Amino acid sequence: MQGKLKILMLEDVEEDALLADRAMQREKMIFTRIRVDTRSEFTAALNDFHPDVILSDHALPQFNSIDALEICKRRKPQIPFILVTGAVSEEFAVNCLKRGANDYILKTNLSRLPMAIKYAIRQHKYESERIRNEEMLRQQNDELSKINKELDSFVYSVSHNLRSPLSSVLGLVNIARLDREKGPETTDQYFRMIETSVLKLDKTLHEILDYSQNARTEVERREVDLDDLVTQCFEQQKYIPGFSEVDKSVEILQDVPFYSDAHRLSIILNNLIANAIRYRDLSKSSQFLKIVLKVESESATFNLLDNGIGIDEEHLPQIFNMFFRATERSDGAGLGLYIVKEMISRLKGTIAISSTPFLETLVTFTIPNTQCRGKVAG
Repeated sequence: MQGKLKILMLEDVEEDALLADRAMQREKMIFTRIRVDTRSEFTAALNDFHPDVILSDHALPQFNSIDALEICKRRKPQIPFILVTGAVSEEFAVNCLKRGANDYILKTNLSRLPMAIKYAIRQHKYESERIRNEEMLRQQNDELSKINKELDSFVYSVSHNLRSPLSSVLGLVNIARLDREKGPETTDQYFRMIETSVLKLDKTLHEILDYSQNARTEVERREVDLDDLVTQCFEQQKYIPGFSEVDKSVEILQDVPFYSDAHRLSIILNNLIANAIRYRDLSKSSQFLKIVLKVESESATFNLLDNGIGIDEEHLPQIFNMFFRATERSDGAGLGLYIVKEMISRLKGTIAISSTPFLETLVTFTIPNTQCRGKVAG
């Protein structure tokens, strides 16, 4: 034990409290203590005094040690509780220990009190460490189970998503060989189909790389130029079909610098912008994507609103699952939103999506503003 112990004493006789003080002082224990003798005082002291150990007499005019022990175990189970009382039966003492008391000391044998306090505090410290270690182990086991489950799903689905476009390319090559005499128009058509399959394969490989890098690389925090970030994202997406048909607006509300991982933010925004364009509502004459970014000292909030085909309510709970596709128009591997969620989680942020099909979809995610430089573990 280091420093001054804080002792809460439930005792209605001050002279008995002083005897306990002297027993501890003889062992050169350094402590401060308060004495209470009612339920209300005891409860208030638990919350305000924050004791390291509780010493309780059994019988008080309006309260007793059994009630005090129940209150302690319910509200502050980490605090050692020692019964310090007059003569009691062995049956009563055993009952107190079964209820959770650490020890009991007779007032006629207070010389044992200092050692009992030291042992009880040490025992609680070991028990707290054991509980913490068990919780850490449980969390690690849960994480390992999650990783193993995702890995099984990942291997199966990636194998399918890689082999499918490759099979298409091989099939088209064989057909092209058989139809080589049909002229350039037919050949060009086969080339376009081959290009589509190769681009699909390339997109899947990029998503796999993003997934892998997010799990294995540190989070890099530096000042992010949000205007430049959004501009670069638009530049990267301008060649996907429908980009020019969607009216895009950007509003950045910022009075303080924003520090985060620019690379991960770029991948997150690219995925969300691409989805808004890819799943635009072709029946509408006016298609839009509105992006509003608000930076505050503690965090930055990103809102992306579009009037595309949206997401059915029944699919919303599943949209962040690995390999989930919410619409038949999806021709990707189903990794996009999963990667978005994982990257936002790695940045200690949150994301939510609300959608009314064929009316509007709002994606909102919030990232902490770290306002610090250098690399830290994610």
